[in-house]
Amino acid sequence: MMIVNGFEFKSGAEELSSLALAYIGDSVFEIYARSYVLSLGNRSVDKINSEVRNIVNAHSQSEMYHKLEPFLTEEEFKIMKRGRNANSHTMAKNQSAGDYRRATGLEALFGRLYIEGKTERLTELFKLGIKKEKGDENG
Repeated sequence: MMIVNGFEFKSGAEELSSLALAYIGDSVFEIYARSYVLSLGNRSVDKINSEVRNIVNAHSQSEMYHKLEPFLTEEEFKIMKRGRNANSHTMAKNQSAGDYRRATGLEALFGRLYIEGKTERLTELFKLGIKKEKGDENG
């Protein structure tokens, strides 16, 4: 049994399905994306929202999935891979099935780390994933 944000979980994070982890991980990822965009400076909410949408979509999350692979522990990679392989009955509009599956894997990892209270690791991975290559803007 564990407590997350004042809510008592009847089972441990390892017993939650990959899709359940991705469900909470989707929200966690969005909070990180919004925090990151706001950290870049004050702009109109429309501009902020547009920038966040460029981060929180299956294609961008799929790219982050690949970018983070070399930095993951063996256990983290297994969580992400199980999330990627989970049998979801939905698909994102205008996104490839592969991108959607990898995004689900990334969200499952973020969900698991969040539920386990590993916010330092979450922050580290998000920063590694969002970091632009040299020469890119906002890097």
